[in-house]
Amino acid sequence: MMRNILRGVVGCALLGILLAGCSGGSPSSDKGDFSGDLAISGAWALYPMVVRWSEEFQKVYPDVQFDVSAGGAGKGMADVLGGAVDIGMVSRDIQQAEIDQGAFWVRVTRDAVVPTISADNPYLAQLQARGVTQATLKGIWLGEIKTWGEALGDASITDEIHVYTRSDACGAADTWAAYLGDYKQEDLQGVAVYGDPGLASAVAPDALGIGFNNLNFAYDADSGKPVAGLEVLPLDRDANAQLDAGEAFYTTKTDLMAAISDGRYPSPPARALNLVTKGQPSDLTLAFIRWILNDGQAFVEETGYLSLTSAELEAELAKLK
Repeated sequence: MMRNILRGVVGCALLGILLAGCSGGSPSSDKGDFSGDLAISGAWALYPMVVRWSEEFQKVYPDVQFDVSAGGAGKGMADVLGGAVDIGMVSRDIQQAEIDQGAFWVRVTRDAVVPTISADNPYLAQLQARGVTQATLKGIWLGEIKTWGEALGDASITDEIHVYTRSDACGAADTWAAYLGDYKQEDLQGVAVYGDPGLASAVAPDALGIGFNNLNFAYDADSGKPVAGLEVLPLDRDANAQLDAGEAFYTTKTDLMAAISDGRYPSPPARALNLVTKGQPSDLTLAFIRWILNDGQAFVEETGYLSLTSAELEAELAKLK
């Protein structure tokens, strides 16, 4: 488990800016010099963003201490419903059984899950030229397509596909399974690896490997290109065995984010990311979530995520009234 305790100090001028209002007057009644501790756990997908929000919030409220850890959406949900943390990070839809146990959630940003392969894949050029269809990916993760020749429609290629999935209960696997059809994480076959970084690290050195990663673990934060050793596998959405101009947007994270935003990349595996509390949030927890939906949105795109629309933000804020 990754753990970050974040601290920061700033003068009263910045505090006054937050208390004066934010996001063009969007509703926020949080007043006072907040102090205390917030424990947050859950989805790897949200971890970098929540760490950034925690750092920025502390610049305004230096007496607030954060304990932020990643471990998968399932852990975040279990921790928050069990009272182990104040907020759970959940990168999938909230289930009715969780709602029945008191789960209250707000959407705070968006990202996507993408298929990844090794940059050393011997068929990389063909795969990038033609992409892969949803049906092919379904066959790979359900164990029906076993060789790269079957994936490429070339019987002369007999190299076996090395399939990877996640071992931890996570939103990425559930989202990927939902894209493949009416499936859940437990339906996905392959070598199970813990965590987003672990899955990327398993696929990169395996020339015949294939996996899936959250957007911010597939692309390098500095260069905006796929992380070293990985390539993002393009989707052939119209199943014509070639990557058309409208499907070719994987070279940089910026290009892919634009495609997610305008719908060229499908949803799922694009999805909203949620913060979950047990029951309606209050006090410091409420103040932090309201700040995220107001001032915190300024840090979303530069951290590599997609902003919610103004209407979506207003709807989430209304849930907190």
